[in-house]
Amino acid sequence: MAQSDQFDLSNFKPPNISGRNILWIFVAIIILLFIWQSWFTVNPEEVGIILRFGKYTRQAPSGLNFKIPFGVEDVIKVPVERQIKQEFGFRTLRAGVRSEYAANRFQDESLMLTGDLNAAQVEWIVQYRISDPYKYLFKVRNAETTFRDITEAVMRNIVGDRTVNEVLTVGRQEIALAVEVKIQELCDSYETGIKVDQVVLQDVNPPDEVKPSFNEVNEAQQEKEKLINQARSEYNKVIPKAKGEAQRQIEEARGYALERVNNAKGDAERFKAQFREYARAREVTRQRLYLETLNEVMSKVGRKLITDDKASGILPLFNLEKGGLNDAK
Repeated sequence: MAQSDQFDLSNFKPPNISGRNILWIFVAIIILLFIWQSWFTVNPEEVGIILRFGKYTRQAPSGLNFKIPFGVEDVIKVPVERQIKQEFGFRTLRAGVRSEYAANRFQDESLMLTGDLNAAQVEWIVQYRISDPYKYLFKVRNAETTFRDITEAVMRNIVGDRTVNEVLTVGRQEIALAVEVKIQELCDSYETGIKVDQVVLQDVNPPDEVKPSFNEVNEAQQEKEKLINQARSEYNKVIPKAKGEAQRQIEEARGYALERVNNAKGDAERFKAQFREYARAREVTRQRLYLETLNEVMSKVGRKLITDDKASGILPLFNLEKGGLNDAK
């Protein structure tokens, strides 16, 4: 390489830039910064809260929006359409088909005292949305922490009014609904701008320290229920049968009473009819009754011998052999 081609630092001179050119470059940079800091985008599930010198001025919808740059206006993006979840008593490290949970036990959140002075370990989830971003940001200081404290206080209050069996078994859905309603009432009262979507009791168990004793009590209660059910089964077999038998006898007695009454009424009517006929012709009726009665009585006698009470000398004519004397009377 020739000596003339080498760079000579001693002869280097900066380009000749005038003051006017420097001003234009500075103005161009200012304009670019103004344009760059003037626009911002808001995601579809968010709204932008515009603060001018720290004071709320307006809301920016989703899409491309503009603001005054250089710190005059600031933007806080609030996810109003996103469902947010808070976990109590456990933490999810990774959600999926096989979720992973933190190994730590958050007993300061989950351990509670029930209404019958038993202990229960309650794990639950609260799902909610931000319904009013202005209230969420400016009405309550640190709304997330406040909401978490409200949720835990309400859950302890509701669980404290139930027995341990209700908390562990049949009362879980009722407790979740009661907690959801109460949390929403407090959020509206405190103007947190939060709307509760759902409260889910994830897992409710007795503390590990008392699980063996609790299982024994459970087994005893199940045995008690089994014996009660067996007794009810026997009761349902015997009592309805006895009631049916008693009802049958009552109906038979009613039928017999009705039959006797009807027979008595019939006899009475027959006697009245006979009496009316007797009153019309006493001798004829008396003779007819005598003959009818005699016919009824004589039909039941085997051998008959009719004699005149004044007759005599006919005894040898009787058959006095075995059975003959009984036939002649």
